[in-house]
Amino acid sequence: MPFMVWNDKLSVGVKLIDNDHKKLLGMANHLYDAIAAQRGKQELERILSELVEYTTFHFAREEELFSRTGYPEAARHKIEHDELTTQVLRIQARYHGGSQALTLEVMIFLKDWLFDHILGSDVRFGPHFNAKGVQ
Repeated sequence: MPFMVWNDKLSVGVKLIDNDHKKLLGMANHLYDAIAAQRGKQELERILSELVEYTTFHFAREEELFSRTGYPEAARHKIEHDELTTQVLRIQARYHGGSQALTLEVMIFLKDWLFDHILGSDVRFGPHFNAKGVQ
């Protein structure tokens, strides 16, 4: 069974964003599987890098939609994005430098943050985007 499982409760009602979230969950599962299989550091770095890059792309997509639709909670939401980006880049740098392992604790942090963010913050923009014609 995957580490992170998509369910309809995670849907924000915007297909593009839901698809991004599904891809992020899949990429996190891929990282988890590689950690569990004790793949080499080079492969783990590559997978982590792809996850970080896609997360950055996804956040930029959401923020562009905030700007285009005049989302009133955009500034607060962007702060959450920036905080996670900072934390994940720190994890990535420490892992690359050898001072941090990629562990179950790291994966639990990512899982908790992602689910809390989707269910606590992202679901709030769905109705706004839908009202502005973003389906």
